[in-house]
Amino acid sequence: MKYDMNKGVKYLLIILSILVIVAGGLLIYKIITKEDTNKTNGIISETENQEEEAPLVVPDKQVQIYSGTDRPIAVMIDNHTKAWPQANLNKAYLVYEIVVEGGETRLMALFKGQNLEKIGPVRSSRHYFLDYALENDAIYVHHGWSPQAQSDIPKLGVNNINGIQESSKDFWREKGKSAPHNLFTSTASILKIAERKEYELTSSKESVLNYVADEFLLSDKYEKEKYDEDSANPTTQINNEEQTNDENEEIVITANNITIPHSGLQKVRYEYNPETKTYTRYARNKLQSDYITGDPVTTKNIIITMCDNYTLQDAEKKGRQGLKNIGTFDGYYITNGEAIKIKCTKSSREEQTVYKDLDGNEITVNDGNTFINICPTNAKIVIE
Repeated sequence: MKYDMNKGVKYLLIILSILVIVAGGLLIYKIITKEDTNKTNGIISETENQEEEAPLVVPDKQVQIYSGTDRPIAVMIDNHTKAWPQANLNKAYLVYEIVVEGGETRLMALFKGQNLEKIGPVRSSRHYFLDYALENDAIYVHHGWSPQAQSDIPKLGVNNINGIQESSKDFWREKGKSAPHNLFTSTASILKIAERKEYELTSSKESVLNYVADEFLLSDKYEKEKYDEDSANPTTQINNEEQTNDENEEIVITANNITIPHSGLQKVRYEYNPETKTYTRYARNKLQSDYITGDPVTTKNIIITMCDNYTLQDAEKKGRQGLKNIGTFDGYYITNGEAIKIKCTKSSREEQTVYKDLDGNEITVNDGNTFINICPTNAKIVIE
């Protein structure tokens, strides 16, 4: 029988094709089996691991002292010696101190997002405090008012709560203090009354102060100029002379002890604690403490604004004061044991005060509570 060469080659190619297909199938089977085994045993290829692993995202550090949409509450706080100690000043994110009649000062403490059972002692309104309640978009809380404040509150559209007009359950007197220095309220009472009055309880207004979350030293932010050895003095006094940085003056100065005479009667001192990086507050040479906890009153930041008060010539002749606070004024920003000179500008009663360094840049403020002390331009402030 004659052998057909072409037919043999054809059969050979078919066999080879079958073998290739079988071999390929076995290879694929082994690869799949190996991948399944690796996944079962927790072994993942580098490529697969890169695809499945989400990149680690570190959230930005957020400012803690001023956050959320809760509307600020501004409470007038009695600062007479018979009112000491006051309740919950340490929980305020911002406290203003300004002269009133008789050389006394009064405080306005601002709270945001707090649930406090006792704030006070609450005292009456003075019209220039309204300017700072407005610039913070705060619900303004007081007990009584001067004639000027009574007139300005509706004129300026201030959302106010007058404790005289409210229930004794919401504004009550403590037996441990004497009247009129013993009136207290709570955030729950304030919010309840504000809701009844149909005031907005939230606010989108930016903070007056330009806070930063990361802790900083002023000496890290500002170039220090060398003191002239002949004129070097560790103590700096501010008076009504023009503030300038000359070649013999440091931009950043040491600020471990600060003395602010608001008047002949009221002198405030702040003492720096390097361990807590805060300032402890003294008034009339007495340590200030909290009425509830007994803890010292402390602050992270201090801002000094120097603008003059004056006596009102009104019919009551009680020596009530006015404040020349519209314009640009000298001041200081103090934090972490250091201080710089600043300019404080308020263009109208409603507008926010802008605090700038002497180069014209808005200052950044360390995350923490702040006392703003407003004192006369001739006050002999001592920083050492």
